[in-house]
Amino acid sequence: MRQADTIRLFNDARIRVLWDDDQEKWYFAIVDVVAILTESVSPGSYWRKLKERLKKEGNETVTNCHTLKMRAADDKMRQTDVADTEELLRLIQSIPSPNAEPFKMWLAKVGSERIDETQDPELTFERAMETYLKKGYSKEWINQRLKSIEVRKELTDEWENRGIRKGQEYAILTDEITKAWSGFTTKQYRNFKELKKENLRDHMTNLELVLNMLAEATTTEISKEKKPKTYEQSRNIAWQGGTIAGNTRREIEEKTGKKVVSKHNAKVLEEKNKELDE
Repeated sequence: MRQADTIRLFNDARIRVLWDDDQEKWYFAIVDVVAILTESVSPGSYWRKLKERLKKEGNETVTNCHTLKMRAADDKMRQTDVADTEELLRLIQSIPSPNAEPFKMWLAKVGSERIDETQDPELTFERAMETYLKKGYSKEWINQRLKSIEVRKELTDEWENRGIRKGQEYAILTDEITKAWSGFTTKQYRNFKELKKENLRDHMTNLELVLNMLAEATTTEISKEKKPKTYEQSRNIAWQGGTIAGNTRREIEEKTGKKVVSKHNAKVLEEKNKELDE
């Protein structure tokens, strides 16, 4: 059983990684590592040429290289060449780069962090807190964001219990919830905020996050009570949960005279507030 793919940062560069629970290994997207080590404008081409050369040389690491589905820049899950830590260390030897040694140290750190987090799950949240602080978010927003992760996990656990399939079905149900509370599908919401590959929730304001959590938490509770037996029943419940949060959004907008869904994110808003205070 594998965890969902996630992102790890090396000197602010994004690396897609995936944890395999069965083998207890991290798998890293090779092309992301190549991009960091080579600073190439076309890391995919660099990796294809390197792979061909290493195969001709009989390199076992490349021969044993396999693929896993990871989220691409277009937000779709695509087959991606991956390597575990040991394989990656061997590949690094074939790429001349001043970043090689720092990257090796980073790999060792990622491995030890995963062991620590398995023994103490709270460390996962602490490290997430540190990452968001470095990006300039406030502690108040970060607490909301971490809570939203917990709420989302409870919802997906409930969907899994009801036989909902990960991937497209999860995405459609999420769209139902998002459209019902915000007035936008997830794609429309991302376009409204002018996002490309960035995480939508990382670009929500505090109020947007709260309403999104309300929509997902309500959907979870309704599902637990109604115990849907079909996908269509779960889809209807997703709309109900989102609608409750949507009604709250409209009441807030009526009282404040302002739209809740904003093009801004929490980080931008805070920077503007600081400028006004100075």
